[in-house]
Amino acid sequence: MAQRRMIDKRFTRTQRFLRLPLETQALYFHLLQDADDDGVVEAFPIVRMIGASEDSLGLLEVKGFVKPLNSEMVYFVIDFSSQNTIRKDRYSPSIYSELLVKSMIEADEQPNDNQMATNGLPKVASEESRVDKNRLDKSREVEASEATSTKSDFQNLIELYQTNFGIVKPILYDDLKADLEDYGLELIIEAVKRAVKRQREYGYAQGILKSWNNKGIKTLDQAKAEEVSFQNKSQSNQNKFQQQKPVKKAPEWTDEGRLIKAGVDTTGMTQNEMYKLVGEMGLRNE
Repeated sequence: MAQRRMIDKRFTRTQRFLRLPLETQALYFHLLQDADDDGVVEAFPIVRMIGASEDSLGLLEVKGFVKPLNSEMVYFVIDFSSQNTIRKDRYSPSIYSELLVKSMIEADEQPNDNQMATNGLPKVASEESRVDKNRLDKSREVEASEATSTKSDFQNLIELYQTNFGIVKPILYDDLKADLEDYGLELIIEAVKRAVKRQREYGYAQGILKSWNNKGIKTLDQAKAEEVSFQNKSQSNQNKFQQQKPVKKAPEWTDEGRLIKAGVDTTGMTQNEMYKLVGEMGLRNE
């Protein structure tokens, strides 16, 4: 995990941030600094270390700066990726990757009210008015289950990736979502099948998808038709190669020349064999 973090003043110089109490602002900076490469942080030790109240953490959640991933005060810094770019060779996936992916899927299915800015001075909730985190988590699960009776395309894509290539690293989330928007689930499934058949990774499937896009292929039927056409062309070229044998040339007055003229394949024949065959075929006097 990287030891340095960037803070973008486009986020911290906004009215929404500057209207936060100074304690809440300081807590945000510490959370951002201690977040892992996916923007996930265990908030409890940070709150205790700097002596901040849990109300400040709740206010950051209400204002849409952080998002809880479970009831044990593990949070995701929402604008982390906008402020920090991690090189792939230095990237270490979060130990909470599964929680983060699950949270992203849920956010993809329903609007996040916490993302909306509010007007006026913020009011820090009292202990009596704060929503119990366990109850909040349960209500979110109920809402997610009621939102769709069947799995969304993105959920299916996540499961497809995990089944064939392993756990989805949060750093791939945006790539998968973009592929789903650009190509659709059907084409991605077909590309993944071909990648798995050749024992390749998801990047190979992305290459297939880009190739289809360049050829104007937008549907599964078009992709299958293109595959059949390619296979037929390959088979035709192979047959032509096998049928095309080098034409041997030899003077017509020689035994080999007489046999070739008569349509006999002299490949591998010795001079004695050709001499004998010419005599047997009565070609010597021609």
